[in-house]
Amino acid sequence: MRRWFLPESPDLLALLRHQGEITLGGFNAFSAWAAGDGSQGRVVRDAEHDADKVRRELQLGLRRTFNPPLDAEDLYELSERLDEVLNAAKNTVRESEITGIEPDRPMAAMASAALEAVGHLVAAFEALVSDPDRATEEADAAIRAERRLEHTYRVATSALLDVESLRELVGRRDLYRHHTHLGERIVRVAERIWYAVVKEG
Repeated sequence: MRRWFLPESPDLLALLRHQGEITLGGFNAFSAWAAGDGSQGRVVRDAEHDADKVRRELQLGLRRTFNPPLDAEDLYELSERLDEVLNAAKNTVRESEITGIEPDRPMAAMASAALEAVGHLVAAFEALVSDPDRATEEADAAIRAERRLEHTYRVATSALLDVESLRELVGRRDLYRHHTHLGERIVRVAERIWYAVVKEG
C-alpha cells in the first residue's frame, strides 16, 4: 500500500508573532537610544537583522503550507509592513550617527509613542485568530499612539524656527521627519490588521 504524507506545515502565525516580539524588543532599544543611551543603537540594528531572518522564514513557509491560519497575502503583507517599521527605526539611528545630531527630548517623546504603538501591534497579532475584535481594538490603539507622535512632531518642528545654527536646524528637521515616516509605517500595519480581520469575517 502506498502511503502519502503531507509535508510539515510551519506555524506561520507563530513566526509573525515572533517577528513582532523581536520588533518590540528593537523598539524598547530605540526608545532607550532616543532617551540618551547611545549604546542601544547597536541593539536596534541587531534586532532588525534578527527580524529579517524570521521574515524570510515566514516567506519560505508560505510556499510550503497548504492551510495558513490567515490568508497568505495578509500574512505576507503584515510581515513586510512590520519589517518597514523596524527598518525606519534603524535608519533613524543611522541618520543620527552619520550627521552627529544627538537625540533630543522631542525625539525621545516620539520614540516612546512609537514603542507604545508597536506594543499594540504585537498584541493585535496575538489576537488575530482567537479574538478578532480585540485585534482591531489594538490596531486602533496603535494609531492613537501614532497620532501623539505626529503631535509631538508638529510642536517640535515649529520650535526649530528658533534654532540659529543651520546645521542643527536641518539635521533635527530630517531626524524628526524620520520619526513621522516611522509613524506612517505603523499606521500601514494597523490598517492591514483591520483588512485581514474584515476579510476573514
